[in-house]
Amino acid sequence: MTVLLMTPPMTQLNTPYPATAYLTGFLRSQGYEAVQRDPAIELFLEMMTAPALEVIRQHVEQNYEHFEDDELPEVIYHFLAEFDRYHLTVESAIRFLQGKDPSLALRINSRRFLPEGPAFDAIAQMETVSGDVLQAAFGNLGVQDKAKYLATLFINDLSAVITQGVDPYFEVSRYGEKLAAANPSFDDLYNTLMDEPSFSSDILSQLVEHYLEETQPNVVALTVPFPGNMLGALRIAQTCKSINPNIPIVMGGGFINTELRALKDPRVFEFVDFICLDDGERPLLTLLEYFAAEREIDDLVRTYFLAQDEQGQPYVHLNENQELGDIPQSDVGAPIYDGLPLTEYLSLCEMLNPMHRIWSDGRWNKLTIAHGCYWRKCSFCDVSLDYIDRFDSASADALVDRIEQLIEETGQSGFHFVDEALPPKLLFTLAKCLIERGVVISWWGNIRFERTFSPARCQLLADSGCIAVSGGLEVASDRLLKLMKKGVSVERVAQVTKAFSDAGILVHAYLMYGFPTQTEQETVDSLEMVRQMMQQGCFQSAYWHRFVATVHSPIGMNPEQFGITLAERPNITFAENDVDFTDPTGTDHEMLGEGLRKAIYNYMHGIGFEQPMSFWFEQSVAKTSVKKNLISNAVSQLIMSNDE
Repeated sequence: MTVLLMTPPMTQLNTPYPATAYLTGFLRSQGYEAVQRDPAIELFLEMMTAPALEVIRQHVEQNYEHFEDDELPEVIYHFLAEFDRYHLTVESAIRFLQGKDPSLALRINSRRFLPEGPAFDAIAQMETVSGDVLQAAFGNLGVQDKAKYLATLFINDLSAVITQGVDPYFEVSRYGEKLAAANPSFDDLYNTLMDEPSFSSDILSQLVEHYLEETQPNVVALTVPFPGNMLGALRIAQTCKSINPNIPIVMGGGFINTELRALKDPRVFEFVDFICLDDGERPLLTLLEYFAAEREIDDLVRTYFLAQDEQGQPYVHLNENQELGDIPQSDVGAPIYDGLPLTEYLSLCEMLNPMHRIWSDGRWNKLTIAHGCYWRKCSFCDVSLDYIDRFDSASADALVDRIEQLIEETGQSGFHFVDEALPPKLLFTLAKCLIERGVVISWWGNIRFERTFSPARCQLLADSGCIAVSGGLEVASDRLLKLMKKGVSVERVAQVTKAFSDAGILVHAYLMYGFPTQTEQETVDSLEMVRQMMQQGCFQSAYWHRFVATVHSPIGMNPEQFGITLAERPNITFAENDVDFTDPTGTDHEMLGEGLRKAIYNYMHGIGFEQPMSFWFEQSVAKTSVKKNLISNAVSQLIMSNDE
C-alpha cells in the first residue's frame, strides 16, 4: 500500500514543514510505502518564472483594464511599468535565494539590477531615521546577506502583485487564511471551491495530477498545520477526487486539531473521506489497517467520517477508540525528508534583525524532542488539547541518534527544535550528550524564561550548538504574569534573557497586549520594561501579539475567573477557536497596539530607545511608572551572583 503525503500551500519558503517527514519516517518503519511531496514550495516556484510572469501580466491587465494609471495600486503600477526587468531577473533572483548563484550578489547590491517596487520603501523609511541603514546592517563585507535582503523585497513585491492583481487568496505564508480561521461556517470555503479555480489553483491542480501519476498512491494524506493551508488542502483533495473518485483522502494537522473539534458540516466530506485529530501516527496507522481490511471502522482512532443515522441521513461521526494509545515519542522515529526538494527552498532575509530573520533564513531540520508542554499551566494557552496537555519525551541518546540520521540524510546540521517549550532537564542532558558524542550542530527552539537557565547552563547550551531561543515575556507585568500562571517575574525574565545573550545566544521575546483586565498604565509600563530590556541587551527581537481568547484555554473555559464576559457564540458547524469577549476595564487596545508595534520595530533596528513612551502613540497616554534603572539593577544582580 502506497501513501502519498502532501503539505498544501503555503508554509515557510526556506524549509519543509516537518509533519509529512515525521509520518513518512514512521510509516516506513511500519512497513508501508510512504512517499511525500511539497506542493507548497513547488507552487511558489512555478509562479516565479519568466513564462508565469507573462501569464500574471495578462491577468493583471485584464483585471485592471478600466483603471487609469493613477488609480492603480502602487505595486501593480510598478509591475506593469517595469515588467521587462521583472521578466528578465525573476529566475536569477530565485536561483540566488536558493543558494545556487552566489556571484549574483554584487549585481543585486548595485541597486540597478532588480526593479524596486513598494516593498523597498521600507529602506527609505528607516534611512530617514538612522541614515544609511544597509551600510549599518551589512557593512562592506556582508555582500551575500545584503543581496538576500534586497532579493527578498523583490519577491515580496511580486507576491503582492499576485495577491492584489491576480489571486486574492494567494499569500506567501497565509493562503486563503481568512476563509478558514475560526470560521463557524463552511460556506465561504465551500463557495470558493465551487467557483472557477483561481490562477494559483490551476497550477496546484497540475502539480497534484503529476504527483498522482508519478507515485500511483493507494491513499492520499494531507496535513493542514495552519488555517491558511485549508483552502489548498481542499483544492488538492478536489483534484484527487476528479482524477480518481475512489481514492481515500485523509486529512489532519494543527489547524484540524485546534479548530475542527466541533465539526458537523457533512459537505467537508465531499472532498475528504477521513479527518484525524491530534498526533497522526496512531490514527493513520489504524486507518491503513482498516483499508487493508485488518480492522473494523469502529476501531478508528480520533477520526471523523461520514455516517448515516437511522433515517439514512448523513452526519459527521467522530470515532474516539481510547483503547489504542498513542505511539510513544521513543518509537515515532526520525523524520525522513526523501521526496522533498531540499535544494529548492529559498533562504530569505525579511528584516534587518539577526534574530528575527532565522524564521525565514536557512535550511533547518525540524525535530521535536518532547511531545506537549512540561509546564502546561498558562491561562491563555490551549492546555486542554492533546498537543499541549500530554507530555512525553524520548531519551537524549535516542534524540542524538535521530540528529545524526538527519544530518546524514539531508547534509544539513542546522536544527529547529519545534517543541511547545523545550523541557530544561532533557535539554541540558541533550546538550551534554551532543558534546560528549562530538556531534556538531547549530540549533534553536522555544523555551520558558525560568530560573533554571543560569549563566552556566546557558553557556552549556551555547557550547552544544544553541544559537537562538524564543520565549514568552507576554505582558511584562508581574500582576498579569501571575494571573497568566506564567511562573516567572519581569526581573527574572530580564536575568534569564541576559544570561542567554551573554552566552552569545540570540533571544526573541513573544509579547502580548490586551490581556483581560490589562490597563493602559500596565501596557505603557510593559513597553517601558521592554525598552529597558532591549537597551540592556537582554533580547534582540520581539513581537507584540493582540491577546485572543480561545475556547480551549482556561480563559475561554472559565472567563469569570479573569473578569471578562464571553460573547454569545454562533452555531458552530465548522471551525471554532477565537472567541470575542467584553472586558469592563475599557482600555483602548487598538490605539495602544499601533504604538507598541511602532516602538518594537524601531527597537529591533537599534533606534528610538531615547524616545519617551508617549512618542509612539497617536493619543496621549499615561506616563510610565517604571523606574528607569529597574532592569539594569536586575541585570547587575545576575552579574554579581555569577561572579560569586
